[in-house]
Amino acid sequence: EVDFWIIPIIQGFVQIEELVVNYSESSDDDKSSPETPPQESTCVDDIHPTFLVALISRRSRHRAGMRYKRRGVDKNGNVANYVETEQLIHVHNHTLSFIQTRGSVPVFWSQVGYRYNPRPRLDKSENETVSCFRAHFEEQLKNYKKQVIINLVDQTGREKIIGDAYLKQVLLYNNAHLTYVSFDFHEHW
Repeated sequence: EVDFWIIPIIQGFVQIEELVVNYSESSDDDKSSPETPPQESTCVDDIHPTFLVALISRRSRHRAGMRYKRRGVDKNGNVANYVETEQLIHVHNHTLSFIQTRGSVPVFWSQVGYRYNPRPRLDKSENETVSCFRAHFEEQLKNYKKQVIINLVDQTGREKIIGDAYLKQVLLYNNAHLTYVSFDFHEHW
């Protein structure tokens, strides 16, 4: 009987916008050329299609916390600061969806101290991490079927220890529905 008093909420973000696309818009150069005759604005199906675009981000209630204070995975496979972001596009009675998730590297690690960018450290052994890593990705695969993991940690600097532990767990898990990609954005900056 308390359901009347409970309001379902999310910690996250929602934005919905309507966009109109004119496929036949020519470039400014084409418009200003004296040799280009004026043209009627038309598109493939002779209308300007309306796209409804929605962006929804939902932050998990499990292991939420401040950066540098909450890191890694817990004993249930929940990672710190996990967020699911879904992009929805609706056009011509079709709805398309793309989901991206992000969260802390699912191994036991932490960063101690208050100074900017404290050095990360592993808190548990590889063997102690295996079951929690597995629990995290079994839940992910149950929800999303396949996943591409993009590891964004620094591959050569102070975060290398975390990136190496992550890769080791992926190799131990050895699941065909996971694709692992290491992308060191520091190298491409």
